[in-house]
Amino acid sequence: MAEYRAGKAGINAEAQARINSKYSDDIATETLEWVKQITDEPINTAGDAENLYETLKDGTLLCKIVNKFQEGLVKKVNKSTMAFKCMENINAFLEAAVKLGVPPQETFQTIDLWEKQNLYSVLICLQSLGRKAGNYNLPAFGPKEADRNVRDFSEEQLNAGQHVISLQYGTNKGQQSGISFGNRRQM
Repeated sequence: MAEYRAGKAGINAEAQARINSKYSDDIATETLEWVKQITDEPINTAGDAENLYETLKDGTLLCKIVNKFQEGLVKKVNKSTMAFKCMENINAFLEAAVKLGVPPQETFQTIDLWEKQNLYSVLICLQSLGRKAGNYNLPAFGPKEADRNVRDFSEEQLNAGQHVISLQYGTNKGQQSGISFGNRRQM
């Protein structure tokens, strides 16, 4: 676990500090309150990182959350506190979250929670799952999901776009003022 590791140094310490700076106690409190509401478990909803870690680290509560969305989504929830069993629970939660519609880029890696590497990404994943809760008749949580904005173009409009020169290719309107071939660039 994290307490047996040597501390990070140099650029790694800077990167970890940048990751840790994104964590918000307020968002964590809101997230834990939503978890408490979904699971009906008597958990501490204090938003500090240590409480979030202690509440979620074994993965049983995470598995309980996704099983509220769809019964039996995680078939076997390990009650053991052995490291690999807890990590199996976390991994089962992540697989279930993707099945429920959480985009893979909004999930976290098992090690992010198990070793407290990136608790902010854990919050992002739970918020993303919370957005999907409304689709399963559960209390929704987190920022509202964007509505689809489908655009239908006629064949004529699509063909008109074929004759436009992208600005990445330069211009077809002559040369730029002040620059001509053979002149030096003035610095």
